[in-house]
Amino acid sequence: MATTNDLKNGMVLNLEGQLWQVQEFLHVKPGKGPAFVRSKLKNVLSGKIIDKTFNAGTKVETATVDRRDMQYLYHDGTDYVFMDQEDYEQVPLSEALVGDAANYLLENQVAQVAFHEGTPLSVELPAAVELTITHTEPGLQGDRSSGGTKPATVETGLEIQVPLFLDEGVKVRVDTRTGDYLGRVKE
Repeated sequence: MATTNDLKNGMVLNLEGQLWQVQEFLHVKPGKGPAFVRSKLKNVLSGKIIDKTFNAGTKVETATVDRRDMQYLYHDGTDYVFMDQEDYEQVPLSEALVGDAANYLLENQVAQVAFHEGTPLSVELPAAVELTITHTEPGLQGDRSSGGTKPATVETGLEIQVPLFLDEGVKVRVDTRTGDYLGRVKE
């Protein structure tokens, strides 16, 4: 058990039998009346986001979430198979559970998988990954109507916007939260 004063981003709470991850929180002390905590919570299983207000100091039940570094092995059609780095146990995760992280996963890449009581909850990737451009059209000099970017497909199949000067075979850094091009990887 913890109080609402102990809330942190990423903390997982057990509210009414469901797991909710704290996305944002704000302690509010109005001039008149008691203090309270305004929070934005994300349902770990469904992904639904709600706003919830707690009275300051209210006790909330925290859930124990075990985060393990796991290596992505392969996609077998319906599941993504990950291997625990410590005991080499292979765990298949459904496409729904992996979600958008699949756009950034390469074989043998390490990701964090969150578990609660042995049940996988989510896959957490690093903030940025390095991917190679597999297809892009040549950039036309002087074509600036699109702000100097063009679509490019990376090795995972994800399509991103890159500057006109980039060609196929170039390794780029991509933000896993937004899908934005961050820069070229110097080799």
